Amino acid sequence: MNKLWILFGALVLAEIGYPLTEGRARTGLVIATVVIGYVVSVAHAWLTRGPRTAGLLVLVTTGGGLLVEAVGRTTGYPFGDYDYTAALGPRLLGVPLVIPLAWTWMAWPAWIAAGRITAGRAARTAVAGLGLAAWDLFLDPQMVSQGYWQWHTSTPALPGVPGIPLTNYLGWLLVAVALMALLGTAPQRGPYQDAPMYAMYLWTYASSILAHAVFLGLPASAAWGALGMGLVAIPLAVRLWRS
Repeated sequence: MNKLWILFGALVLAEIGYPLTEGRARTGLVIATVVIGYVVSVAHAWLTRGPRTAGLLVLVTTGGGLLVEAVGRTTGYPFGDYDYTAALGPRLLGVPLVIPLAWTWMAWPAWIAAGRITAGRAARTAVAGLGLAAWDLFLDPQMVSQGYWQWHTSTPALPGVPGIPLTNYLGWLLVAVALMALLGTAPQRGPYQDAPMYAMYLWTYASSILAHAVFLGLPASAAWGALGMGLVAIPLAVRLWRS
């Protein structure tokens, strides 16, 4: 478990470096952050729940993420009419390889966070789906502003966040809940050592607000993300504080 904390520290350093760099260096940090986050999430699933759950996590969120992104960019459903630029490197089925890794990176902390603040599989599935989808209130504005992907039709959009249609966020919520429903078929026993995932979810929340509001010039997405992801992050922080 100590190695997970070391990797988490590396992720934090990579994210701190993101607003301090530009061009290829910044893109390199994006890819490094996703890869490290992916390794931490899958490794945590393996160490705490075993290889069966870790395998299910990869199958559902990495494989499922790739499939839904490939369908999405081809058909426009369920996210809207969008496509990736060449900035994020090699693709599979038209999707940069780093993208499905990102689904897994944040799906697992969202699932773990939801398990701490809910009771029952249905409630956990819904809250975990919300917790993952709300992350996109930060992710898409940041990535679109850097030219990593773009929408061909971007209206209607959230106030202050142009270039991203509302259909995207609704699509994220639909897909996220579906993925969490599948992930919920894994055995659920405990107690587990889940502190690294709580830390990852809360760090992502707090650091994204700060980065968007102060360093990236994206105050509207800072506000929307604080509101949306806060629906899970704030109850989680309160629960951890009281325990």
